[in-house]
Amino acid sequence: MPARMDVMVGDITELSADAIVNAANSALMGGGGVDGAIHRAAGPVLAQACAEIRRRQGGCPVGAAVLTVGGNLPAGAVIHTVGPVWHGGGSNEAELLRQAYRSSLAIARDKQMHLVAFPNISTGVYGFPKELAADIAIAAVGEFLARYSWPERVIFVCFDRENARLYQARL
Repeated sequence: MPARMDVMVGDITELSADAIVNAANSALMGGGGVDGAIHRAAGPVLAQACAEIRRRQGGCPVGAAVLTVGGNLPAGAVIHTVGPVWHGGGSNEAELLRQAYRSSLAIARDKQMHLVAFPNISTGVYGFPKELAADIAIAAVGEFLARYSWPERVIFVCFDRENARLYQARL
């Protein structure tokens, strides 16, 4: 396993890190899955921070990322990124997912974050094939870490053992 990447099974909302990444929707409204869990755990300060981003810039486009406070989370901050909805692979989904990882990591680099944790972006209700998503995530993060010193470490936090096995096999 590359020295700066790890995988674990767990609840990303319980992880103490410089930032956790939220698999958000473009409106930054909190929804289902990891997005809803992060919003519930962070409390109202996160909803207020997201409302301010919506007011300033209208939300967050697919492939982009924005930074907010962590609220009641053990993580100091939340990097919200919007992954693509899977439409069969012919709508630039793979590149948009790569860009979601790169955009999140660029924020972590610019803020010199030591530890950043990612969920399995786009693999829930957005329907991205889990195997392909794992390949893209590991390649995008690996390429970024090969070029930059920050973040020092990235953890892929999988909610279930099935996803964790996919990441472990690829690392």
